[in-house]
Amino acid sequence: MRVIAGEFRSRRLKSIPGDATRPTPDRLRETLFDILGSRVEGATFLDGYAGTGAVGIEALSRGAAHAFFLERHRAAVETIRENLASLELAPRATVVTGMVTLTIPHYRAEIVFLDPPYDAEREYAAILALLGEDPPPLTIVQHSIRLALPEEQGALRRTRMVKQGDNALSFYR
Repeated sequence: MRVIAGEFRSRRLKSIPGDATRPTPDRLRETLFDILGSRVEGATFLDGYAGTGAVGIEALSRGAAHAFFLERHRAAVETIRENLASLELAPRATVVTGMVTLTIPHYRAEIVFLDPPYDAEREYAAILALLGEDPPPLTIVQHSIRLALPEEQGALRRTRMVKQGDNALSFYR
């Protein structure tokens, strides 16, 4: 796994052995950031269910001012910290250990990226319901193409969905 573009382009990131996390494929990350474009520059970015932190690190590499990394698995949290340290990004990042549904209300961001485990359908409903109460300007949810997410959830409205292989990105405003 590597950083796709920006300040840390082509730098390798440490991954996590086993199947506790599912890294966002490089190609899908590239598609995501091509869509976001210059909106990332200077923004606060939240990477929920962060895994290795690759998506949030990509945002920082592309000019995000700060990134929050929310993750409950301890091995993943340590990997995020190691990846941030190797790129000297720790001052621009906050790593939070705990369940995303419990920690996310404490962190505000202009762009929120969520990638819950595909087999945890209740997690998708819970996090969208929570964000629908007081939505950030932009929420992106990575999910299986076989999982139908709602078009609307509280104040969130899906504005776009991009499919790539078995993955989909749903954009909510």
